[in-house]
Amino acid sequence: MEPDEGEDRTPLLKEPRLDGAVPACCSARYNLALLAFFGFFLLYALRVNLSVALVDMVEPNTSLAKNTTSNVCPEHSSTINTPRNTTGKKYSWDADTQGWILGSFFYGYIVTQIPGGYLASKIGGKLLLGFGVFGTSAFTLLTPLAADLGVGYLIAVRALEGLGEGVTFPAMHSMWSSWAPPLERSKLLSISYAGAQLGTVVSLPLSGLICYYMNWVYVFYIFGALGVLWFFFWMWLVSDTPETHKSISHTEREYILSSLKDQLSTQKSVPWRPMLESLPLWAIVVAHFSYNWTFYTLLTLLPTYMKEILRFDAQENGFLSALPYFGCWLCIILSGQIADYLREKQKFSTVCVRKCFTLIGMIGPAVFLVAAGFIGCNYALAVAFVTISTTLGGFCTSGYSINHLDIAPSYAGILLGITNSFATIPGMVGPVIAKSLTHNNTVGEWQTVFYIAASINLFGAIFFALFASGEVQDWAVSGYHLHRN
Repeated sequence: MEPDEGEDRTPLLKEPRLDGAVPACCSARYNLALLAFFGFFLLYALRVNLSVALVDMVEPNTSLAKNTTSNVCPEHSSTINTPRNTTGKKYSWDADTQGWILGSFFYGYIVTQIPGGYLASKIGGKLLLGFGVFGTSAFTLLTPLAADLGVGYLIAVRALEGLGEGVTFPAMHSMWSSWAPPLERSKLLSISYAGAQLGTVVSLPLSGLICYYMNWVYVFYIFGALGVLWFFFWMWLVSDTPETHKSISHTEREYILSSLKDQLSTQKSVPWRPMLESLPLWAIVVAHFSYNWTFYTLLTLLPTYMKEILRFDAQENGFLSALPYFGCWLCIILSGQIADYLREKQKFSTVCVRKCFTLIGMIGPAVFLVAAGFIGCNYALAVAFVTISTTLGGFCTSGYSINHLDIAPSYAGILLGITNSFATIPGMVGPVIAKSLTHNNTVGEWQTVFYIAASINLFGAIFFALFASGEVQDWAVSGYHLHRN
């Protein structure tokens, strides 16, 4: 990235290359995607680490139904006889309390979604995303102290973490509305949001290992400290728009601005009413809600399922719980490339690509999730099916997940705030319902959990396929004609 002083003195005799030939390598927009990738990596590591640490924080006999577990599947553990660290403090929380602890994060998370989108459109996404991660990291560092003070404190700290994390996705969407050229949207967004999956992949086994060899408190200290470190890099290297970026090349700035010139609205007020009456927006809401039901149920309860039903120990549990998210991460990166290739080179319409990817990403997981409940104690198949299910879900990132930017780039942050508010409800309700359905930890009870998730997924996919749109909506542009990208 060359500084633009030297560039600016040359007379603009020839038009800058605006044919998409602005190189991606080392460009400001890809640097932003990469930094965002690490930011979301840490956010998800901070979000997930509790579900692994919790297994270690609770006294074994209070996790309910320890004895009823044993007769479902034979004990299945590797014979690594490493002395396990047992210095971590143990608490006597029953299954319902654990459900509340795991769900509490989302009570904070839901509150800041729409305000986050609105604020991002006013003050810019950079500060909001930066301080969101910083706040989440700071409260993570306080988690061991809170657990010591009592379960109420722990629930409060987790809810405060949720508050900080709630602004991050709307802030990022808002930034991409000024940074992502329409035909590079799937690529850039899939890179930045794939960090979330990789964060899950790395932090599940890593948290397991930290609990095993060190002590569960370090799970919170290590990830919290990394989040604070990332914050300084973000504040130093990133800017809200291409115009304000210090080291962007002239060519790239022109390329981004000209690609977005017909897509953004200049009006200052938010058109709330036509926005909320827009059917394409509700199509995203339903899809987002349905997808997250499965995603959150698995995210918070997969370690429990592996331990109580399949009976893997914590160490293997971490690696096997992470496998599905590794698949999902790969799928997100690849599907982002494929989606933009289909739109740019094969001339597929945006709406066609978004609908197809959403259908694959929601019906596929539903089928394999139901199958996973029916294979008894076949460990390999159980892990394989859950992995395939979560992997296919990665297609949704280039489906409904970035459709906000297609229908209203100027208000993408606010739209994401709206859909993510609805999509957070499964995070609050899903684990609590699942925990209450699996009091005896029988295979039958878990099948019910999987059934519910699959049928919700199916409904969301069909609704999105019927009512989604790929065009900038009338209410989202000021005085521009409707056009297709």
